[in-house]
Amino acid sequence: MTVAHRAPRCSDGAGERGDPRAGSAVPVTRWFLLEQPGPWGRDALMSSRLGSRVAGEVSRRAGAAGARVLLVRRHGRAGHVRQGRRHWALVDSRPGSEAVRWGRFEEDDELLDVRLDGPVEPHRHEGPGDPDSPVYLACAHGRHDTCCAVRGREVAAALDELAPGRVWECSHVGGCRFAANVVVLPHGLYYGGVTPASAPGLVEATEHGRVVPGLLRGRSSLPAAVQAAQHHAREVLLGQPLDAGPGTVPDLMAVDALRPLGSTPRDDGAVTVALAVDVDRVLEVTVRQAPSAPPALLTCAATRPTSPLGWQLVDVRDRG
Repeated sequence: MTVAHRAPRCSDGAGERGDPRAGSAVPVTRWFLLEQPGPWGRDALMSSRLGSRVAGEVSRRAGAAGARVLLVRRHGRAGHVRQGRRHWALVDSRPGSEAVRWGRFEEDDELLDVRLDGPVEPHRHEGPGDPDSPVYLACAHGRHDTCCAVRGREVAAALDELAPGRVWECSHVGGCRFAANVVVLPHGLYYGGVTPASAPGLVEATEHGRVVPGLLRGRSSLPAAVQAAQHHAREVLLGQPLDAGPGTVPDLMAVDALRPLGSTPRDDGAVTVALAVDVDRVLEVTVRQAPSAPPALLTCAATRPTSPLGWQLVDVRDRG
């Protein structure tokens, strides 16, 4: 009897290579979440039970508004059976403007009444739970990548036990090889390599307004170079004492720590990012994107090898 060997999964390969996660969060500042029970095709919005006419118009309007559309569903069997009115959410992830507004709809056409480019008004709440509580999205889009289904669904189950009512399986968020991928809204925090074992730490940190640096891919509202600079700054600062005076040492794990003040591209392709550590200290962190390993198949569906990229630390110094 012959034994069938499955092809290596992309997330296994990324783990073996140690593909860098920092700076890999997809740039998104506005989200439109649509509850749509499965199944979903590879292009979830256009290949689900949502009417094609409405799906096409939602896609067009979202593009005009600069919004990322994600389908969401509850974990397990509940996520595959339509039960009454469904939820939608409009999310703003811009620093200082973070907000989630939930609504409900019965028929697909009602989605066309939602203004996607309008202000996000969290007080107009028609959704699950507390509107001020974080929302957890676990990518479980199996038709897009096998790893997302295999790893994402078990993480969604673990998160749902820890934050019931605030966890959704979602369609493709990007970076399948980092599965399980979790996005925490409204801040747009991308996490990769999440496991059921690491889920409790992620939820605990989130509920206290903090991040988990070992899993953090970046913040979607910030450019990739800034995401990477924050990562490297945390590593450097955690290795040295911070002399900021009694009671004023900053919490480097706080969501809003290391506030970006600006970035400057260099002629050699590197980027220098200025980060505020506290009121009296600014770090200038220079990073450069470069291949981190030889070419490989970076997704489960890939047919052509591609070199994984990572953001390398070039230099870090205190601004004089």
